[in-house]
Amino acid sequence: MVRLTLLTTALLVGSTNGFAPSTFGQTTKSASALTMANNDVEADSRRSFLSRVAGSAAIAGLSFTQAIAPAQALGGGGLKKVNAKLQAYGLQTIDKLPDGFSPLLEIWGKGKNRDPLLVQFNHPLDWVVTLPSQDINGEDGTIQAGEYAKGDTATFFVYSDEGLVSNIAEQPKDFFQRAVVKAISQKGDNLYQNFKVTKIVPKTESGQEYMIVDFKYQLLTGAGFEVDRKGVASVTSVGKAVEVLWTASTAVRYKKTEDSLRNIADSFRCYSDGLELQKISYQTDDY
Repeated sequence: MVRLTLLTTALLVGSTNGFAPSTFGQTTKSASALTMANNDVEADSRRSFLSRVAGSAAIAGLSFTQAIAPAQALGGGGLKKVNAKLQAYGLQTIDKLPDGFSPLLEIWGKGKNRDPLLVQFNHPLDWVVTLPSQDINGEDGTIQAGEYAKGDTATFFVYSDEGLVSNIAEQPKDFFQRAVVKAISQKGDNLYQNFKVTKIVPKTESGQEYMIVDFKYQLLTGAGFEVDRKGVASVTSVGKAVEVLWTASTAVRYKKTEDSLRNIADSFRCYSDGLELQKISYQTDDY
């Protein structure tokens, strides 16, 4: 028998009332009819939402390793909850969100096979969020958000080949090219071609260096088509590796999505200190 022990639940609890039905008591026939109508609308909304999530996953060819609850799919919490968690860690809170955006704050690396990182970024409200899966063998997958049916994504990636890079702002262009190429090619090196870094801009947030990297490439589909894609990544280095949050969309949509993708990359923060208590421990009982 396997017993799961959570050493802490501070960041594991998400909002669960994203589609909560109305609970207001009604005493008149007209009020009761209105309540029934509202419940029907809410039920339709739930069905519509879940259908949209399933359809997006199928079109994008994703394999979800865990069920997506509505609260998780909509970002897992509002600004007040995220700021409360940031304050608990002694980190800078979010003053204001861009219109139509939701904050995300999650631990990557709760499993025994990874070193934990606290990942923060904003994403459009209607994007679906997926998180790593956990079992006794460790953690698999990553933190990702996207409107997958349209090809718009934001994905967190840990590039461990270089180890900790303390002077990331002084790295050459090919360093960032290697990091972003590794990030976009997790499903295979033969799925892209003609990758190019087009611009690199340094920035500093709370004493930590981030590099904003513009890039473009061609995605090779299973049907033999070539899809031009453009994106923006934010690259930093904490803990034992280099961390990348990369965002991209099709080149056709990029004029429409560029501002959103830049907002996402610009909002990326990554922390490594004081997170060991966020690990999940599994204990196996011998009979």
